[in-house]
This record gives sequence, C-alpha cells and structure tokens, in this order.
Amino acid sequence: MSMLRSRFFQAVFVLVIAFVLLRFGINPPAPWSVLTLYMFIVLLGVLIFVSSDRDSWADFNRPIWTTLVRPERRALRTALLVILPLLFGYYAYTQAAAKPQAPPELRAVHPAPPASIQFRGKEINISGFDNPLRKDQTAFAKHVDAGGAIYIRNCMYCHGDNLDGKGHFAAGFNPPPANFQDPGTIAMLQEAYLFWRIAKGGPGLPKESTPWNSVMPAWEDRLSEEQTWQVIMYLYAATGQQPRRWEASH
Repeated sequence: MSMLRSRFFQAVFVLVIAFVLLRFGINPPAPWSVLTLYMFIVLLGVLIFVSSDRDSWADFNRPIWTTLVRPERRALRTALLVILPLLFGYYAYTQAAAKPQAPPELRAVHPAPPASIQFRGKEINISGFDNPLRKDQTAFAKHVDAGGAIYIRNCMYCHGDNLDGKGHFAAGFNPPPANFQDPGTIAMLQEAYLFWRIAKGGPGLPKESTPWNSVMPAWEDRLSEEQTWQVIMYLYAATGQQPRRWEASH
C-alpha cells in the first residue's frame, strides 16, 4: 500500500496506462508521431503534478535517490546498469537495421482515387464527378464563407491559418500537413479527389499506400456532404488556385 501512495509509482502507473490506452485503445492505431506527441504531453502533466509542492517532489525523488546511493540497492543498480543500455541499444538497432519490407519511397503517396465511395451510406461516384455546389454561382460567396468557418473550426490547427501547412500542431506530425498554397498540391487535383481524402482521411488510404503515416482523420462522421464541398471551395478560393478539370471523353 505504501508503494501505491508513492508519487514515483503513481507517475509510472499513469504513464503506463496512458501508453496502453493510446497505443491499443484507438482503432485504427494512431501513427507513432501522434503517439509520441500525446505521451510527451502526458509526461509534462505528470511532472507538473508531482512537482506541485516540495513534499510531493521529495516523495517522487525518494525512490530514485535511494536506488542511486543506498548500499542495499547495489544489486538493483547493477541490474539497471546492464538492462538500460541493452534496451536503448536494442531500440537503436531496430531503428537502424535494414527492414525486410520495401522502402517507404515505393508507397503510393498520392494514390489514384477509387471509382466510388460510400459516404454516410450514400454511394458517390468519384470518377468524373464535379463539385455540385459550383452549379449555382449566385451562392458561390455564401458557400466559400461557410467553408472558411468550417476550416477555422476544424482544419486550421494543422494546415495553418495561411493554409500553408504550418498550423500549431504541424511540427509534431510526420509527414507534415499539406501546404495548400503550393501549386503542386490542390491545383493538380480534381475537387472529387479532395472530397475523397477529406471524407476518408488517412485510414481510408488504399492498400498500396500502407502503412499509412497520415494523421488526417476521416471527416465524414463530422462534416456533411455539403460542408465537405464548402470547405473544398474555400481552399481554392483562399489560395487563388483552380481545381483540375476532368478530361473530356471522346
């Protein structure tokens, strides 16, 4: 029971539980870049908690100090001196060793969209499909304004208030969020492609793009079909880009 009251073991317990929940409690699993970011935030919170007052900080440091200086802890110190370098060495080896799978460069980073997708139980044909909201040019400004509000609420934190991929959380992601200002991104794509990627996110990438390392969530559970088209219209209007048009069939 005294161990359960120790600030040190409480901190270790919280970190272990947080890791288990973040690693195995999210489906599909979060990328390691996101997991590392969240664990860093949890670690900061734990350190703030254990250092909230002098007695708490002393209680947290006591097991560490006694392990380092007490003669009766010599066997534990010796074991740690052997185990910790082995663990760090093994981790370094697994990161540097050649992998049996193909290099990640061979993945399809920008895969071809499927012919159709299911969006909230409705089948939408992606191939040859244009943004239906553009048919009514009198409502263009209204849709762009609505899309801007959606972007600010949901997308700005990663893609940035300048749509340049430099949002508040962008530095913690690998690969970084898309830079919509780059003429090599949305200007090269049809709006239907953006609809597919926004609706399905990273988890919706096809097999040839796995293992996917995108933190883009699937927005179809949060945005309606109209809202998705509206935010797409805002992306093009705000960047001054024009969507790529489907080639006319002959």
